[in-house]
Amino acid sequence: MRKPIDLGFLLCFWLTLVYSGFSVAFESEIAAQNGQATEQALQELAQHQEALTNLLAEVEKRYGETASLLRQLRRDIERENATLSKIRADMDVLHQEVAKQNKELAAQIKSAFVMGRQEKLKLILNQQDPELSSRMMNYYHYLNKARVVKLAGINRSVKRLEELELDRQQQTTQLEKKLAKKNAEQLILDDARKQRNELLAQLNDDSPPDTDQLNFLLENEAKLRNVITSLQNADELFDGKIHESSSKNLVDGSENERADSVPESEPAEMEQAFSRSELAFTELKGKLPWPVKGKLAQKFGSPRFDSVWDGVLIEATEGADIRAVTWGKIVYAEWLRGYGLLIIIDHGQDYMSLYAFNQSLYKHVGDKVNAGEIIASVGQSGGRNQPGLYFGLRKKGLPIDPLEWCVR
Repeated sequence: MRKPIDLGFLLCFWLTLVYSGFSVAFESEIAAQNGQATEQALQELAQHQEALTNLLAEVEKRYGETASLLRQLRRDIERENATLSKIRADMDVLHQEVAKQNKELAAQIKSAFVMGRQEKLKLILNQQDPELSSRMMNYYHYLNKARVVKLAGINRSVKRLEELELDRQQQTTQLEKKLAKKNAEQLILDDARKQRNELLAQLNDDSPPDTDQLNFLLENEAKLRNVITSLQNADELFDGKIHESSSKNLVDGSENERADSVPESEPAEMEQAFSRSELAFTELKGKLPWPVKGKLAQKFGSPRFDSVWDGVLIEATEGADIRAVTWGKIVYAEWLRGYGLLIIIDHGQDYMSLYAFNQSLYKHVGDKVNAGEIIASVGQSGGRNQPGLYFGLRKKGLPIDPLEWCVR
């Protein structure tokens, strides 16, 4: 005989199935919502980082412009001070000359007094001793003429002193204005530096985990490759014309050991080294001067996360002059993520040199530069926390080792 169906059991079983289905659906919905929220949060973080990076670019550009203006103001102030020093020295010389002329004039007047303070008319009327009268007349004319010459000299010196004093006042006024402007620009620079530090702190707080740093680096390198590719495909390439010169007396560093620092030279030696470089780029292997003096912190091929350095990093003093290693044409002068303020020079024959992390750029796209010409200053743009110069070389867009091309 069949047992009666337990309706209560069936009801409980049905409710369990319904609840289980509802739970699965609910959990799926929650997971989908969490996935969407995570994706949205990542997108918002990326947008936030992009906005901070754009702000960093603007701040570092303004910082570079202000630093460049301050550099020019300092040089102007040095020239004004030199001019003022020369004016003061000239005034001291003239004061001494006036004192000397006054002393000589006093001596002439004293001589006239010793002669008896004879006036010309009395000398003419004195006929008691014609020979004495003649001599006295000659002395009189001599002293009078000398006195006039001295007075004229004193007048000229006094007039020149007045002119120098006016020049001194004008130079002092200009110097005071430039000093005031320098102080104002220094405040702007300090403010830009503070903003930059705050932006870097925010970027570090929002920075991706270490596993994503490589992707970030690779993205930056890809951007640089795209820039170089676009420059190579540009309509106006450097014509590659070179100066006629002989390659003899060039330094060949092919047998030297790799150094850990850039060779330091005296200014005269540095100028001579750059003057040697007016050759086709292909003739300069092992003979190129370095763009700045400093320590080689990273060599070509050194590890960089899971990648490698495709140039060299030279530690140098912030604000130090960076020079073009040889002649060429500026084809890029702009801020680029990961590289900061970047200058690229086309040297013809498919060769380019790159200078990154700069504080200020002194050249613009289209400018032709000579070997050794100052093109930028050492900085820490691109989000770096230490000053230095990234220096790279490219042949047909591919990295080549600067240590094989520069004097070692």
